[in-house]
Amino acid sequence: MGSWRRLLVFGGMLLRGGGGTSVSLGGSRVLVCRRQLSGADSETLKQRRTQILSRGLPKQKPIRGVKQVIVVASGKGGVGKSTTAVNLALALAANDSSKAIGLLDVDVYGPSIPKMMNLKGNPELSQNNLMRPLLNYGIACMSMGFLVVETAPIVWRGLMVMSAIEKLLRQVDWGQLDYLVIDMPPGTGDVQLSISQNIPISGAVIVSTPQDIALMDAHKGAEMFRKVHVPVLGLVQNMSVFQCPKCKHRTHIFGADGARRLARTLGLDVLGDIPLHLNIRETSDTGQPIVFSQPESDEAKAYLRIAAEVVKRLPPPLE
Repeated sequence: MGSWRRLLVFGGMLLRGGGGTSVSLGGSRVLVCRRQLSGADSETLKQRRTQILSRGLPKQKPIRGVKQVIVVASGKGGVGKSTTAVNLALALAANDSSKAIGLLDVDVYGPSIPKMMNLKGNPELSQNNLMRPLLNYGIACMSMGFLVVETAPIVWRGLMVMSAIEKLLRQVDWGQLDYLVIDMPPGTGDVQLSISQNIPISGAVIVSTPQDIALMDAHKGAEMFRKVHVPVLGLVQNMSVFQCPKCKHRTHIFGADGARRLARTLGLDVLGDIPLHLNIRETSDTGQPIVFSQPESDEAKAYLRIAAEVVKRLPPPLE
């Protein structure tokens, strides 16, 4: 098993064992423990460590009736992630009317899907005591916003949030869906990690503005998904350019092509650019998403192209 080398300093007294040498840091001494392992011992230790780590990870279980899950995420808030998720879901349906689409809002603290999809009310329960999604524009929707008063703040600790996420994932009767689009909360915390580890995800779409501050967090978000083995389908560059409605002058308010530079760094593609446009904001606020209310507009067509790019990059669906 090899030999141990110890060096212990306590109360100013130095104890040596196994021929070790003392280590000094800023005038104080510290404990140094070394173990020499043979090749066989080292391999056994690696196998044991792998077994322990594998026990701690939950086994992924598909959502019943859902063929493919697409998560829409961002490193930080305020970059248009929910607007992208809503219009992506509508664009998936518009590109192929034979597909059944669902939209799940797991942003517990700030659910915005009810307002953007013009939905109110509480979900009904099925015979199996599962919540039935609310339906509008042909999209089945579920959100914490349907379960609480609209103006009431959700003041919950982490365990309550995770319990709510588990219910949204496992206690909803989706029927049969081809695509479930999940609007993730911003960041790389417990919710993102739990969802990534509990359900099989076909791919992640990262949303960012071209601004350096947003791109820093988008980079972290993409790396998080890679660490948990979720394929990153690409980046959406939101608010890419502003065009004055009067003079038509184009201004890159948040910078130009920042997401493209990040995509090159990460070895990813940019799925598309969404301009900073008044119509997108107004239609979202009124619960009439632009892909539904203005399908012939340039902005809606940008979302349709992004949806087509997403589908091209998805792996084969679960059967």
